[in-house]
Amino acid sequence: MRRRFLLGGLLAAPGLMLCGPALAQRPRTPPPHAWIFGSWTGGQFPPGDGTGPECVGAPTVIFTRDLVMRATALDLTLRQRVIETVALTANGLEFRFTPLAPGRIPPDFGFGCASNPNLLRVERRGPDEIIFPGCSEFPSLLRRCK
Repeated sequence: MRRRFLLGGLLAAPGLMLCGPALAQRPRTPPPHAWIFGSWTGGQFPPGDGTGPECVGAPTVIFTRDLVMRATALDLTLRQRVIETVALTANGLEFRFTPLAPGRIPPDFGFGCASNPNLLRVERRGPDEIIFPGCSEFPSLLRRCK
């Protein structure tokens, strides 16, 4: 018969070490790009005011902790790029994406940035405004959806 023990309200088998309470007490530091999380509109065209269901229902770019998703002109689905690293810059962020296998890269894979399709520089213009400098597919300002 196997014995089980109750540790801090959790049922555990002998020999199983639980670190739950110790991990739960560590403060979580937000990632450097937390300020950009959410939906953004514009970029491919001049943005509206960033309010209303049309902004949230059809955003141009969405930033999350691990992904950047973007709309394309001819596709209904959003293209996803997996974030490899994020670095703070003087006035924004620099995203490096996980590269895709050669030969499997769709034409609108990147953001039209001149330097590298696996690199995206974001410049903060205001509290709810950003641009992608040097990216031909996103020549206009982007505004946060509210």
